[in-house]
Amino acid sequence: MSAIPAPHEAARTARPDDVPALLPLAQAAAAELRDQKGGPVWWRRERRQGDLGEALRSALDDPEFEVVVGTLDGTAIGYAIARIERLADGGRLGVVEDIYVDPGGRAVGVGEALMDHVLAWARDQGCFGVDSLALPGDRATKNFFESFGLVARAIIVHKPLG
Repeated sequence: MSAIPAPHEAARTARPDDVPALLPLAQAAAAELRDQKGGPVWWRRERRQGDLGEALRSALDDPEFEVVVGTLDGTAIGYAIARIERLADGGRLGVVEDIYVDPGGRAVGVGEALMDHVLAWARDQGCFGVDSLALPGDRATKNFFESFGLVARAIIVHKPLG
């Protein structure tokens, strides 16, 4: 009787030929966030506007961005996008704009592989820290980020005006 091999999760820098696999993941990530508390304003303000495929290709070509593919047994099931924000004092802040794993592939280490890759990239870029966004009430995302040492440093409040 042979043992069933454990699934192998990994993360690597994306290539242009990954865009067709990343596009549906990015669309699913945006749709998931849109319906959460705070999601409607996020949809209008923070999400990538315009042609999503073009936005992914543009990020791949920009040295200030890192686009990462998360795989399980070689199949793309997640992605992350990080960028460098240059601050007024000359510091470099890493910003995780997107991190998403298909719901069917969560809890097996792909998200962790993505985040490890992004943190290593940010260190290599000379960033003094890393920021990301978690919508209010999204306990799973908050807990995920906290497991990597990211904690709240600001709270944005909002009042709809009808």
